[in-house]
Amino acid sequence: MDPLTQLSATRLAALIRRREVTSREVVEAHIGHIARCNPTLNAVVHDRFALARSEADQADAEVKTRDPETLPPFFGVPCTIKECLGLAGMRQTSGLYSRRDRVAEKDGTAVFRLRAAGAIPLGVTNVSELMMWMETFNKVYGRTNNPYDPRRTVGGSSGGEGAIIGAGGSPMGLGADIGGSIRMPAFFSGVFGHKPSGGLVPGTGHQPMPENDALRYNSTGPLCRRAEDLLPFLRAVAGPDGEDRGCREMAIGDPETVKLDELTVYDVEDNGVVRVSSELKARQREVAAHLGSLGARVERLTIDGFRRSLEIWSAMMDAAAETRFSELLGDGRPLHPGRELLRFFGGRSSHTLPALGLALFERLPALMPERARRSVALGRALKLELEARLGPRGVILYPPYPETAPRHYRALVPPFNWQYTAIFNVLEFPVTAAPLGLSARGLPLGVQIASVPGNDHVTIAVALELERRFGGWVPPERWS
Repeated sequence: MDPLTQLSATRLAALIRRREVTSREVVEAHIGHIARCNPTLNAVVHDRFALARSEADQADAEVKTRDPETLPPFFGVPCTIKECLGLAGMRQTSGLYSRRDRVAEKDGTAVFRLRAAGAIPLGVTNVSELMMWMETFNKVYGRTNNPYDPRRTVGGSSGGEGAIIGAGGSPMGLGADIGGSIRMPAFFSGVFGHKPSGGLVPGTGHQPMPENDALRYNSTGPLCRRAEDLLPFLRAVAGPDGEDRGCREMAIGDPETVKLDELTVYDVEDNGVVRVSSELKARQREVAAHLGSLGARVERLTIDGFRRSLEIWSAMMDAAAETRFSELLGDGRPLHPGRELLRFFGGRSSHTLPALGLALFERLPALMPERARRSVALGRALKLELEARLGPRGVILYPPYPETAPRHYRALVPPFNWQYTAIFNVLEFPVTAAPLGLSARGLPLGVQIASVPGNDHVTIAVALELERRFGGWVPPERWS
């Protein structure tokens, strides 16, 4: 494994600025690594390698004439982009077969800003159908596999990002998260992922674009193999763009100002409904103990509202939606989920089973309107309760999923374990997913670190410390 494919984007940019390595060398190292692992992973689904090489050459010419201090933070460093976010000239199908020939005409806002920060996109990565399932699989590109064990899921919907970063093919990438779509792939792939505070980063260019309050529930943010890239990435893409009505001006703090010995750490081992594996629980207890050894106050906590995570997320998402998921599946044309499900079992549908299941499931809140209203009220009350408890110096440790990466299809039974990540979307809390080494089977372990809106720098500060203590990303043996 080329040493350049193990460094952080921040470190690579520093080497390029000092002319100790060229951008072209860094780009070529990552293209070569993608060529090695992508046939197995199916993570990068449309590349722009020729353009990336040309842009790297331009960066190398520019670095010779400019003051290094004036160069942007990721100057000359390669990256990857989730396919649904819009990268000019690249496919933007969002995993929907009827959109299989669609190409993005321009960069989405966060993509544009990341490129303005000096990053060079290598291509776009695979997603689940319309970004609404935790397996990255669709009828356009097929299935993406886990870099630690191709027989297992890489999560979704930013699964292509997680897989290629976890394998070492990209130092960082842009994802989006409305129910765990950054954090689950980061967890299953052994890398860092950050779901920003609701409304911090504009989602303009996302296909399909969320509506109303869901503009804040959906968060565009980074996946990175090294934790030191999370904050500069976030700063590069954050801030209103005048188009995303859910985006607002929010200050981003500095992790270096966070005093870990002044934090209160709430160790929440499960949601009281879906049991968590003993191995994940044990590692989370190690995290809590380590933070306690640094002076943090640690408290084991049960959050009763988390028992209703699935109902709360579903009701709040339904209340925000004007356009039904079934209509999105039909690409603007009415789609009858039951009829399409029969076509699926007859082998004649262009849709995936989880997408059709969700199209049926989305009708439940409308069938129980009073219960849905109570669930929305419960979600809003839970947010106020946790904000009051956490305050400016509190964080929650919480599992990202009940087990390590399951085998393909296993996530269908039961199908709602993603509620461990989804609850934080409707609370609009910032959450960092941090890797914690490997399990006995060689699969990534990890934890979610959550805090109140605006405390992105606090969760990132904790992730930086956990990387120092537990080692962070471990390159998969098969690609080393």
